[in-house]
Amino acid sequence: MPKMTSSGFGWAQGKYSRQAHVKIPDGTYEEEHGRQGFFGKVSHLYHRHPPTGWLRIEGNLRPRAYYADQLSGVQNAQPEILLKNSDVQLGTSKFSEDMSVFVRNADGDEVRFVHQGTGTLETDYGDLEYRKGDYLLIPRGTTYRFTSKEKNIHFVIEAASEIQLPDRGMLGPQAQFDPMVMRIPVLAEKERKSGANEQGEYELQIKRQGLWTRVFYPWNPMNAVGWKGNLCPWALNVDDIRPIVSPGYHLPPSVHTTFLAQKFVICSFLPRPLESDEGAMKVPFYHRNIEFDEVIFYHAGQFFSREGIGAGSLTWHPQGIHHGPHPNAAKNAESKTRTEEIAVMIDTYHPLIPSHSAEHVEFKDYAMSWKADQKR
Repeated sequence: MPKMTSSGFGWAQGKYSRQAHVKIPDGTYEEEHGRQGFFGKVSHLYHRHPPTGWLRIEGNLRPRAYYADQLSGVQNAQPEILLKNSDVQLGTSKFSEDMSVFVRNADGDEVRFVHQGTGTLETDYGDLEYRKGDYLLIPRGTTYRFTSKEKNIHFVIEAASEIQLPDRGMLGPQAQFDPMVMRIPVLAEKERKSGANEQGEYELQIKRQGLWTRVFYPWNPMNAVGWKGNLCPWALNVDDIRPIVSPGYHLPPSVHTTFLAQKFVICSFLPRPLESDEGAMKVPFYHRNIEFDEVIFYHAGQFFSREGIGAGSLTWHPQGIHHGPHPNAAKNAESKTRTEEIAVMIDTYHPLIPSHSAEHVEFKDYAMSWKADQKR
């Protein structure tokens, strides 16, 4: 018979674990069915068979994966878009030389994750040296120019709303990373003369509502001699982020939130100790993504919850269809004490739409790679 749980409003039937994600009943697969990401009403179902053990999928709703680093890129270090909705655009930027023009994005903030390369981000506020593993935050309306003599690959997240840092609450403002590790630009001592075209003009391209306007100056448009305030570009390297972990409980991905925007979040999955207490799950639990699309860009290492995905790839799990650990993930994690992956996750409230470019770099068989052993 159904019964009330001791924690208050709720019901339970059959075989289940008293503590979610810990000591799962033998022969079962735990699945989380929740609302509002990992913060709303929730139930845990304990299945006889893995939720991703489908024979085939007929229709458009399916897990998808893309070789994001194989996109060609577009001019002036701008991203070629893979996925988008009204809140965010996700794409890949590639360049191997200094930008020939200056750029100002009036459509949104940019978060660029440096997957490959080094260089200098020149801005109104000064020069910001960057390296592999950096997040670069470029506020809406900032004039910028990238200079580099080597191949760069950036995973670019363009937000229609302002990018902010999450409230760390009881953890304190130094949790995850101390604000002192954030790097800001340094003003040049002399006026910059670089960036002029053959006519000696300085071209600024401004994006507004997806369209570009060209403005020409007789001098470098980034010529400030000083500034003050709390708005500027900045950089944060993943090596300076300290993940929140628990030895006895597999924490939800929301605990790894690095940036917040309206209707989406950006999380960082980084090397960290795995759960060590007896019975605690080491791999993500199955869940239905019922109100969020989940995107993960893989930067380095071996992502512990799935196989067959290499650096530079991107996965997309739309709302409504199950996903969770690959069939061999739990077994592979049994003897491990750490996870060594570096990946960027974006959870979006509104459904994403793939671009035409995405079709050309899609891993077509990805959905079936989640198929579990049917013999059990």
